[in-house]
Amino acid sequence: MTVLIITRSDDNECIDNVMKAIEQKGGQAFRFDTDCFPTDIRLTAKYGSGGEVQTLASADHQVDLRDVTAVWYRRTRFGGQIPKSLDKQYRQASVGETRATVLGLLSAMDAFCMDPLPVIRHAGNKQLQLRTAREVGLAIPRTLVTNDPDVVRTFAGECRDGMVTKMQYSFAIFDDEGRESVVFTTAMKPADLEDLSGLDLCPMMFQETVPKAHELRVTIVGNRVFAASIDSQSLKRAKIDWRREGQQLVDQWNKYDLPGEVETKLLHLMDRLDLNYGAIDIVVTPDDRYIFLEINPVGEFFWLEIHPGFAISDAIADVLLGKCARRAGNNRCQRQSR
Repeated sequence: MTVLIITRSDDNECIDNVMKAIEQKGGQAFRFDTDCFPTDIRLTAKYGSGGEVQTLASADHQVDLRDVTAVWYRRTRFGGQIPKSLDKQYRQASVGETRATVLGLLSAMDAFCMDPLPVIRHAGNKQLQLRTAREVGLAIPRTLVTNDPDVVRTFAGECRDGMVTKMQYSFAIFDDEGRESVVFTTAMKPADLEDLSGLDLCPMMFQETVPKAHELRVTIVGNRVFAASIDSQSLKRAKIDWRREGQQLVDQWNKYDLPGEVETKLLHLMDRLDLNYGAIDIVVTPDDRYIFLEINPVGEFFWLEIHPGFAISDAIADVLLGKCARRAGNNRCQRQSR
């Protein structure tokens, strides 16, 4: 069995961990760093009466993609090494063709995919997540998405414990020196409500502030559930968004036993979203309520594996190699990517 891993060269150690697990289980793994295509990786796809050809070759390895039995869609940076010095319009066209080439190839492959890009994009919609979570019986924060300042102020008055704002999709902002800044969930102060003119340019998501006893990161792979807890309230900057102190908290995650009812509802959520992988954020309130915040269809997990009881790479390898149950939905590249 051969697994194709779609990623980029700056991805973290989770790629090596999963590749090692695949090999230990008798499979083969080929890493496709999308930022190295088309500059350093060669791709050939040929269709017609003479038979199909689908190959991918790096400097030291070549794989016949017709032998691939599973694909792990992890990360992309299409054409990342195409020179920045190239004329802007030509570079944009090159990156576009590079993206179309790779996604077209994936669409033509008849292999299991964890998870197909259209499924990831669909499941990544925060509004869909909240509605679906509520439908399967999970509690969610009261949430508002709008570009209307008056509606925001009214909503803020209804949030007894305060209000936070967050983005509906993840992105980073880079300064002139290339330093990255991540946009975190942020508490709204009364003064922030006085000038909401920026909503004319960018709608926002607002949620009631949920009191926290601790927070959970629940990683689901197939039907295996890995729950970890963190005391996000132990550090001031982590109280609203623990990622602000992610490095400081990395050693403080603990294995957590989810109530059976909550675990069942999360698995139903995965069924509804057709996901074989998801990283879920949950708040546990001081009165022991479990509040679903969001699910990331390609969320990180590498830092959890330094702790006992989080064999996530091993679980991913099992799903990719077909050694355990897969999500019931249709997750073949060829059919889902069209």
